[in-house]
Amino acid sequence: MKIVVALKQVPARDSVLHVAPSASWISEDALSFEVNEPDAYALEEGLELRAKHGGEVVALCAGPARAAQAIREALAKGADRAIHVEHDSLAALDPLQVAGLLADAIRPEAPDLILAGLQSDDLGYGQTGVILAELLGLPHATIVMGVEKVDGGIRVKRELENGWFQHVEMPLPALVTVQSGIKRLRYATLMGIKQAKTKEIRRVTAGGPASGGGRIKVRGVYPPERTRHAQLFSGDPTWVTEAIGGMG
Repeated sequence: MKIVVALKQVPARDSVLHVAPSASWISEDALSFEVNEPDAYALEEGLELRAKHGGEVVALCAGPARAAQAIREALAKGADRAIHVEHDSLAALDPLQVAGLLADAIRPEAPDLILAGLQSDDLGYGQTGVILAELLGLPHATIVMGVEKVDGGIRVKRELENGWFQHVEMPLPALVTVQSGIKRLRYATLMGIKQAKTKEIRRVTAGGPASGGGRIKVRGVYPPERTRHAQLFSGDPTWVTEAIGGMG
């Protein structure tokens, strides 16, 4: 069973954010980065499926050179090999363009299953995974809490509202987007970190339409304004007590 797990590198949750001088995005000069949380759970699901059914797990990440850190982490946790789609300004692309980059890298692999996080912690569009499925012509399911291999395909558990769940059987190949918290994440072992240095990383240079700007344009970002405002009301406060008493 060949499983491709799509990962994204995002600013760490405890990072102090500053707006870039261009005001088009946040400044990355002093940021630390980590694997997007839902993607980390997608990787964990893929590793557990491989442990049960065999095969291989291929980590796929698009981004600049610093994204190699996220790839090495995936390899250290147990991914068999990785694909790095090199692109210096991923934030300038819309979900359709990003999905196009990933689709071009995935097609030669012909995987049985593609796992992705439900959404990214930085932009939160929640669209890249489902657009990727459409570009590849695959059935897909979202907000997945568990994946089980069955005869002829997979059975997924989807999270609905108010504590309800939906169980759906899907043929393979397929794509699912994974919700955070479905498993307990593993840590990379010292042996895994050493082995990651010898694992294959295939690098793909992005080009074509994805080299330009996306259809979604960010006009500007700014920190929320912090203001203090007090308004004084004059009059007799007893009417409030009388009104509440009348309602009872």
